[in-house]
Amino acid sequence: MIDYTNKEKGLKSAVQSKAVEYDQGLRAHMLKVYNTMSMGLGITGLVAYFASTSEALMQAIFGTPLAWVVIFAPLAFVIYFSARINVMSESKAKAVFYIYAAVMGLSLSTVFLMYTGASVARTFFITAATFGALSLYGYTTKKDLTGWGSFLFMGLIGIIIASVVNIFLGSAGLGFVISVAGVLIFTGLTAYDSQKIKQLYYVIDGGNLGKAAIMGALTLYLDFINLFLMLLRLMGDRR
Repeated sequence: MIDYTNKEKGLKSAVQSKAVEYDQGLRAHMLKVYNTMSMGLGITGLVAYFASTSEALMQAIFGTPLAWVVIFAPLAFVIYFSARINVMSESKAKAVFYIYAAVMGLSLSTVFLMYTGASVARTFFITAATFGALSLYGYTTKKDLTGWGSFLFMGLIGIIIASVVNIFLGSAGLGFVISVAGVLIFTGLTAYDSQKIKQLYYVIDGGNLGKAAIMGALTLYLDFINLFLMLLRLMGDRR
């Protein structure tokens, strides 16, 4: 006679063991994402601060046409990174991400000249707390946030267009609206992207998880940086 009870127990044990293995793997994957993102933020912050303290460097960059290169280089890096990530090795992808973070630091160095150090630090910690809470929500919630994607993407396109228009208008009122909308959109994107990174872990081939972690780090890095800039425009004390 077949012992179905023992077979069911064995099957249940195997399923539980597999679930524990996935859970441990997911935690390790997400930790790698956050560590890589944090390293990128650290590089950006250090480069931005030290660049802002060098009057000669600031003059060489922002007092010449090189300023346009520094301003648009981060966008070029993101496009290159997204297009070439599949053919890069994991080590090269990580190196490109860190170089991108350094270039972003040069681009953001004017933040330390435009705003007081105290308000920059205060806004950073507020951003970190907000980002942490929303990312944790996205990671732990049982609610499917997939539906947020199209809405947030349309909102993102909207604030980009409005920002370009406001370069020519110079409207303080429109700038305030853009900043408020930006805070809402990037807080939403933080939760959405955190859940998406978690979901992708289960469908990506194990051999590609390293590069997936770097791509996830880039995504969350961009959410953090943009949330920080939007909050700084609202809360920062200008010099």
